Amino acid sequence: MGAVMLQGTGSDVGKSVLVAGLCRVLVKRGLRVLPFKPQNMSNNAAVTSDGGEIGRAQALQAIACGVAPHTDMNPVLLKPQADRTSQLIVHGQVRGTLGAGNFRQARGELLGEVLASYNRLRQACDIVVVEGAGSPAEINLRAGDIANMGFARAAGVPVVLVGDIDRGGVIAAIVGTRTIIDPADAVMIEGFIINKFRGDPALFADGYRQIESLSGWRGFGVVPWLAATARLPSEDAVVLEHGKARAGDRKQIACPILPRISNFDDLDPLKLEDGVELHMVPPGQPIPAEAALVILPGSKATIADLAALRAEGWDIDVLAHHRRGGMILGICGGYQMLGRGIADPDGLEGPASTTRGLGLLDVETTLHAHKALRSVSGIAMGAPFHGYEMHMGRTSGPGTQRPFAMLSDGRCDGAINAAGTVFGSYVHGLLADAEQRRALLSRMDVKAGGMNYGFSVEAALNEIAAALEEHLDIDALVALARAERSVSGPAGGRA
Repeated sequence: MGAVMLQGTGSDVGKSVLVAGLCRVLVKRGLRVLPFKPQNMSNNAAVTSDGGEIGRAQALQAIACGVAPHTDMNPVLLKPQADRTSQLIVHGQVRGTLGAGNFRQARGELLGEVLASYNRLRQACDIVVVEGAGSPAEINLRAGDIANMGFARAAGVPVVLVGDIDRGGVIAAIVGTRTIIDPADAVMIEGFIINKFRGDPALFADGYRQIESLSGWRGFGVVPWLAATARLPSEDAVVLEHGKARAGDRKQIACPILPRISNFDDLDPLKLEDGVELHMVPPGQPIPAEAALVILPGSKATIADLAALRAEGWDIDVLAHHRRGGMILGICGGYQMLGRGIADPDGLEGPASTTRGLGLLDVETTLHAHKALRSVSGIAMGAPFHGYEMHMGRTSGPGTQRPFAMLSDGRCDGAINAAGTVFGSYVHGLLADAEQRRALLSRMDVKAGGMNYGFSVEAALNEIAAALEEHLDIDALVALARAERSVSGPAGGRA
C-alpha cells in the first residue's frame, strides 16, 4: 500500500487530468488504484455510489480506476454560491454554509475527517493517487490547510509538483515554490513534472536540468500537450471561456455562462456531434439570434443567477427566441428559471426571497434544505437515458402534467410547454446517451451520431495514459508511492 500526491504551481496546471491519466496507467499495470482529493472547490459535482456528491474531477478519476465514485474520494467539497459564501459538503452531504469569516477555521477542523477517508481508501487498494488544490505556493492560505501540504504532512504522503510550461515562467514557478514554502513543507516534495509542453521536449533539456539544480528536486518527465484532454469533462468553469466557435454549416446551440453555473459537463456530449455548434455565451455578449436551441444550465444559486441573466439582458434574448418558435431546454436550475417563480423561504441561497421566473413553463419552485442526490434512468422524448439528480428545489404546477421524462422508479420529471418547444428537467447527464441526443437533435433537423459519451471518455483516458507511460518515469513514481514516509506532525505552517 502507498500513495503519491500531485500538487501544482497554480490552478489549472493540469493536475486533475494527470491524476486521472496516472490512475489509468497504474490500473493497466495491474494495480488496484483509487483517487483522492482532500478538499475541492467546484460547482461541477457528481453523484456517488453511496448516495452523496463529490467533485466532477474525482468522479472522472474513479472512472479511470474502473471503480464507482465514492464520497471518500473527495471528503470536503465547497460549492461557491451567492454573497461570498460556499455550501459545505462533507462526506457527500450538506453540512452548512461557510463565509469568508469562518472559512479558515472550519476548514482546519475538518482534517480528521479528511484523514479518515484517506485511510479507508489506502486500506482498500495498492496506491492512492492524491490531487492537491490550487498551489502550496499560496502561503497566505497555509494556516489550517487541508488541501495541500497540511494534508501531505499529516498523512505522510510524498508530493510531486506539477508546472504548466504553456503559460510561461515554469522555471520560476517551480523554483519559486521551493523558495517561499516552509522548509518542512519543501521536504515533502520529491520532484516535479513539466506539463503541457508543445514541440520537441529536447528544446527544454537545459531548463529541465536548471530546475533540478536550483530546486534540488528530481524531474519525473515532460508531458506533451494532450489533445485528448478536450474530450474529458472539465471541473473548472474557467475552461468555458477558452473555447472558440468552429466554422461550418452547423446548427447553433447557445448556453449563457452564468456566474454560478454548475454541472456544465451536461453539455460536453454535444461536442461529439458534427451537425451542431455549442456556443458558450460569455457575459457582455448577446445570445445569438440564429441559435436553434438555447440551453439554460444548472446553477448553484438559481435566484442569484436569474438576476444575473436579467442584468445581462439574456432574459430578453431568451424570450425573443421563444417568440420566434425556437427551442429552449432548462436543466435543473435552468428548469427552475423557466417557471413562473422561485421561492427561497428559508434563505438557503441568501436572504429569504421570492423572485419572478421567465414564465415559459407553468410551474413554480420552492427551495428546501433536503437535497435530492440519486442516479436515475427512464424515457424522455421517446428515448432512454441514464443520469442523476442533484437539486434542492421542489417544482410543481399545471405544467408538470406534461412531464419531460418518465423515470424508471415511476416518478415524472420536468415539464414541457403546450407548443412542445420549451423543456425543463432535473436530470443531469441526460445527453450522454446517444439515443437521447438523437431524439433532441432530430427536433432541430440534425442527424446525430451514435457514440455514447462514456465511450469517448474511455478512449481519451487510454490515449492520455499511453502518453504518460511514454513521457513520465512511471517506475520511479510507483517506487515513490510505495516508499514509507513518517508522519511529520501537525499540519500547521505559515499564516
